Order: sequence, then structure tokens, then C-alpha cells
Amino acid sequence: MDHLNSTQLSSNQSDNSSFFTKQVLPPLYCIIFLVGLSLNVMASWIFFRVPGDSGLVVYLKNMAVADLLMLSTFPFKVAADLDFGGWHLRMITCRYTGVLFYFSMYVGILFICFISLERYVKVVHHSPSSSSPSTCRSRLSGVSSLHFMQNATFARLFAIFTWGLLLLISLPNVMLTSLPADQQTNRSCMELKTPLGKQWHKMSTIFNVSLFWVTLLVLAYCYTSISRYVYKSYRRVQRDNSDVCRKSNRSIFSILAVFFICFVPYHVCRVPYTLSQMSATHFSSGAHFLLFQIKEGAIFLSALNVCLDPIIYFLMCRTFRESLLRKLSRRQRRRSLTTAQSSTNI
Repeated sequence: MDHLNSTQLSSNQSDNSSFFTKQVLPPLYCIIFLVGLSLNVMASWIFFRVPGDSGLVVYLKNMAVADLLMLSTFPFKVAADLDFGGWHLRMITCRYTGVLFYFSMYVGILFICFISLERYVKVVHHSPSSSSPSTCRSRLSGVSSLHFMQNATFARLFAIFTWGLLLLISLPNVMLTSLPADQQTNRSCMELKTPLGKQWHKMSTIFNVSLFWVTLLVLAYCYTSISRYVYKSYRRVQRDNSDVCRKSNRSIFSILAVFFICFVPYHVCRVPYTLSQMSATHFSSGAHFLLFQIKEGAIFLSALNVCLDPIIYFLMCRTFRESLLRKLSRRQRRRSLTTAQSSTNI
């Protein structure tokens, strides 16, 4: 009787998993793939015509590259979830595209951290030597030790360090997912890892999750400080500065919304799910199944990042915004001219 109940539970869980991961998520991934691809191709087309003469532009360009890498993994995930390609495709997703997805996600998270520090320096500790017309100038007499965050050369060094560090953490997950797989064994991704691979997977997960929580603390500090500064500017009725500051910071707070929507849910459930993978005896099959469903839903929210990041580019980067508006304006003028010529010919 106990065996029968266990079999029924496993069957029900499989049905639920099939409905959620094979019928709900694949169409949603297809939608965000198409939307995200169109938005990010347009963003990249604009961004890589913008000179990288500021730290902010360098960070945003690297975020765009990370989003394109993440987008490239969606077709493989959808095909694997729909059981296309059999165990061969599953091996590819476990060993390559799954690792690439998480690699690009944490690259993006680190650049969000850098952007937040850059905005904090620009608003709260801005150097008096800057001549930018959109500057929210600080009355503080001291010069922040974080001014190098705004320097394009240092930003490029941070970018190289970020890509290199995350690559160093991610590559062993590719090389150590090397156990044989075939249609009969139908192994999970974790079962394709060597014993060292399982330990590295656990270590790299803890490292990446720690990066997330550090970034969250940095965001909390930076945007709390920015909010206090803007409020004090408003209280002093410095209309020439506070109006610009409030308008500017309404846009940069968009990064907080994207961060909390896309990344917080996943990282809340990531550690317990990894522990359930590593210590199956301490988790019931029902608990592991539930954690898997929550994890898959949270991963989808993380993937939604590719559609929301272009909003950040538009709101935070004036050069990007002006380039996009000029492009749309020219397209609209051409369309109007074509319509007028067609009407004349008629």
C-alpha cells in the first residue's frame, strides 16, 4: 500500500511537472525570447554607435552583451522542455547552455552593482570639476574615493575582471559535467556531474548567491543614500538642482524594480533547492518536487530580465534615449513621406 501511494504521488508530480514545465513555461519563454531579441538587437544597434566615454555607458553595454548571451540559451531550454532532441539535447543543455544562462545572469547582476555605485557617486558625491549639464551637484566638500567608478578606463577594467571571474567559476561546471548519458539511463543534470563536479556545483552556487546578496546590500545602501540626498535637496528648496535630481532619480530607481522582480525570487529559493539536490535523503520527494517547481518559476522571472533591461537603458542613459528617439523620429518622417507620396500618386 505504501509503495502504491508512493507510485501515485510520483505519477501526480510528473503530471504537474509536465503541465507547468512542458505546457506553461515553453510558450512564455518563446514570447520573452521574441520580445527580448527585438529589444536587445535594437539596443545593441544603438549602444555600439555610442562612444564608451563614461563608466555608465561601459557598464550598460556589457549588460546588453550579457542579455544577448542569455537570450541565446532560450531556444535550447524550450526544445529540451518539449522533449525535442532526446538525451543528446539534454546533455547540451546540462553541460553548456544551462551554464551559459547562469553565467550571463550573474554577469548582469555584477554590472547592476557597478551601475548603482556609479549613480551613487554621481548624485551624492559628484566631483565639482564635471561640466555635465544633467549633473546633480553635491555640496559636500570631500571627494568620494569611488570616483573611479565613473571613469571609462576603470570601467573597462572592471568589465574584464567581471567576465574573467565568472568565466573562471563557470567553466568547471562545463568540464565536470562529463559522465555518460543515454536514452536508457535518462540521467538528470546533477547525475551527469562527476563527484568533484557536484562539489564544484555546490561551491559555485554558494559563491554566485553570495554575489547576489552583496549586490543587494550595495543597492540598498546606494539608493537609500540617493533618496536621502534628494529629499534634503528638496527641503532646502534648491529648485535649480532638486528638480533635476528628482527627475533623474525617478529613472535610476527603475533598476531596483527590475532587480527585485527578476532576481530576488530566484535567490530566495536557490539555496534550499541546491541542498535538496545535494542531500536527497534529508528532503522528501514532495519537498524536492515543490522546490523544483518554485525554482523553475523563479528562473523564468530571472529570464524576464532580458525584456526589462532595455527599459533601464532608455531611462538611465540620455545618449541612448536621444539616439533611440532620433531613430524613431526619422522612421516616422519616412513613413509620413511615403504615405504622402502614395496619396499624391493616387
